[in-house]
Amino acid sequence: MNRDPKKQQNKFFLPAMVVITFGFLIGFFYSGCRQKASAQNQEQTEKPKQETAEPPKTVFKSSIAGTWYPSDPNTLKKQIENLFQKTQTKSINNVKALILPHAGYQYSGQTAADTITTISKKYKRVIIIGPSHGTPMQDMLSVLSANFYQSPLGQIPIDTEFISRLTESPLFKNIPNAQKNEHSVQIEIPLLQYKLGNFKLVPIVAGQCSLETINKAASVIKNLIDEDTLVVASSDFTHFGPSYGYIPFKENIPEKLKQLDMGAYKYIEQLDSKGFFEYREKTGATICGCIPVAILLAMMNKPTEVHLIKYATSGQMLGDYSNSVSYLGIVFAGKWQTNTPVEADRLSEKEKQELLKLARQTIIYYLKNKKVPEPQELGITIDEKMKEQRAAFVTLKERSMLRGCIGDIFPRQPLYKSVISNAINASTKDPRFLPVNIVECNDITIEISALTVPHPVSSPDKIRIGTDGIILSKGERSAVFLPQVAPEQGWGLQETLSNLSMKAGLPANAWKENATFQVFEAEVFGEEK
Repeated sequence: MNRDPKKQQNKFFLPAMVVITFGFLIGFFYSGCRQKASAQNQEQTEKPKQETAEPPKTVFKSSIAGTWYPSDPNTLKKQIENLFQKTQTKSINNVKALILPHAGYQYSGQTAADTITTISKKYKRVIIIGPSHGTPMQDMLSVLSANFYQSPLGQIPIDTEFISRLTESPLFKNIPNAQKNEHSVQIEIPLLQYKLGNFKLVPIVAGQCSLETINKAASVIKNLIDEDTLVVASSDFTHFGPSYGYIPFKENIPEKLKQLDMGAYKYIEQLDSKGFFEYREKTGATICGCIPVAILLAMMNKPTEVHLIKYATSGQMLGDYSNSVSYLGIVFAGKWQTNTPVEADRLSEKEKQELLKLARQTIIYYLKNKKVPEPQELGITIDEKMKEQRAAFVTLKERSMLRGCIGDIFPRQPLYKSVISNAINASTKDPRFLPVNIVECNDITIEISALTVPHPVSSPDKIRIGTDGIILSKGERSAVFLPQVAPEQGWGLQETLSNLSMKAGLPANAWKENATFQVFEAEVFGEEK
């Protein structure tokens, strides 16, 4: 008898960090700074409006019915009823997200049912993010093009409008093979149908993603959701044994498995996306849904309560740990918040002055010692706001002329570290200028732009000149302007987008068709001389 709970599953693909190419990073580092370019201000031709018919009904039918769970509606409903009748968990207020396992119901179904039982409200939309087990995808996520999903328990509408907005970002694409036989998303749907009834579905399959892509995807999704949205990250945890090519220990297996899994949970409990991702890399823990979980954690804001509802392993169920898969059911409770900081979260004048001081002293220290300083070496105290994950640009001017400008677009590190690294980069690594020398420091003024997280807009008409920074993407090319660029150059919207297109190496009118846009705001502050 085959006692391996995943023998009939698709071959396990361990997600791994994808190395971002140097050229890609350089494009984003340098793309936000001011560049003056000449372009003709072309009038946008308005196309005549056309009547559009309702799109034809297209149905995605569950491809795992009859294998992962029964295809007969009555049999499946009875199996799910039995799981929910056995639950003893209590409801939790304001559940906004879950981590659910995705093995066959005989193995992980009870963990999933116990976790879903905590829900005490209805949702208009449910987003399920699962890993790709069978279709390799690098730094991208797959969405469905159908408008209905059908499981044995019936059809549910797919939120096509939400998916359309997702695909405004180049990270989200329709890759049919990625969704076709992927159980990680499909396994959750009948359980949610049974508990929640009616809702619109957003199924997402994540490929192998870098931390930068994880943060970008989290930003895109977070800026589209509301209080009526439930987000589910689908993941099993440690896959132990020869069937999974992972045997980090051979003694005290149950205890060490739990220790390994709880090590991962520690970062989940702390809402630490980067720490969780790096823990998986460091330990080699075979957490198949690492990317969906990391995306979910990157979406989280404080305060958020985290509840571990259940921990189970197939080894314990079968009494055999030669091969074992771990299952965690986790609940996140609280309210979703947008990525745009509210007034209370803005930097104080004291914090701004400390960051400017940090940038200046970092440049001087680096030019003298050729190494990156720690803030305490410079006599600067880092407070909590300066420790928050936030991207920043550092701009240098000499006699009112640009002398260097480099920054991050997406938050990869605490704000103070972004200021340190980009102060060094702007002074020594901007390819448009010779490195700054120590004698020049007295003549240089420093400006810092602390960014909010970018989010997509549906059309360029929604861009606010003077308020929004702009990221233009088309094909493989992209470019960015900080919010202050257009007012400084005296540009309107069309002239700004024309110059941004040329900055990306595209024709001036390239922004008018098949381009996508993301926007962000910035707190801009600088030294006075």
